[in-house]
Amino acid sequence: MLKIKALFFTGLLLSGLFSECLASPLAEQWAKVTRPTYAVNSQSIGTYNAGCISGAVSVPANGTGYQLMRLSRNRAYGHPDLKQFIESLGQTAAQQHLGSLLIGDLGQPRGGPTLSGHRSHQSGLDVDIWFLLSKQAASRTLALNERETWNAPSVLAGQSDAINYTQWSLANEKVLEAAARMPEVDRIFVNASVKRELCIRHTAQGWLRKIRPWWKHDDHFHVRLKCPKDNKYCQGQDPLPQGDGCDAELNWWFSKEAKHPVIPKAPPKELALPALCDSVLKE
Repeated sequence: MLKIKALFFTGLLLSGLFSECLASPLAEQWAKVTRPTYAVNSQSIGTYNAGCISGAVSVPANGTGYQLMRLSRNRAYGHPDLKQFIESLGQTAAQQHLGSLLIGDLGQPRGGPTLSGHRSHQSGLDVDIWFLLSKQAASRTLALNERETWNAPSVLAGQSDAINYTQWSLANEKVLEAAARMPEVDRIFVNASVKRELCIRHTAQGWLRKIRPWWKHDDHFHVRLKCPKDNKYCQGQDPLPQGDGCDAELNWWFSKEAKHPVIPKAPPKELALPALCDSVLKE
């Protein structure tokens, strides 16, 4: 079973690596669009890795408990549910004095494939949040140049699997727990070492089930929301497996097989977008 999972995960990882290196003509078309479409009811269409969004909304650059980074990328758009999630999590961070959440990419104005950086984030339901919880940012508004030049440090020690406790804190755990407990959240991707740290400290906690190990993700976590109930063209992922994930499934991520995947000679084919996305792009 783990062998089959390894082949599946490896394929997804490598497709993501190739997508960061090769900008397809289709991605170039979606990246040129600077405004969302108008829609009375926002609709996430397709899958997280092959989709788009009609009627996306933008998240303000500043809000209670959060600030957006890398504004020049113009990836601050998503479904209204995603905007509400970010604002709710920011309020939790502020109320608990955890520091300001630094928000990375959401999606493009109409979703779709990007020129670089992500294979997913296409249907308006994904967001990256840095592990850097800045007390400095909590007390002031960051300047534009700071938002472009600050980097989220890895929470790992060097090239090892060990957690660097000068970068990792109890506040990070509290933010992850708060996010995972929100019912609209489907899953949260983190580095396998972060998942292991949470398993050690929070045995048999139901919210751990949503925390999923994934390659990289040592400097940020990736939140993925469920398909909104009234979005009939949105396709979610398979349900999460039972249990908290602190078992043999987690152990595999530290195996040689997981750390050194076989790289194919040719990049995988780009996933086809739903037919509805063609109308969204051209509107």
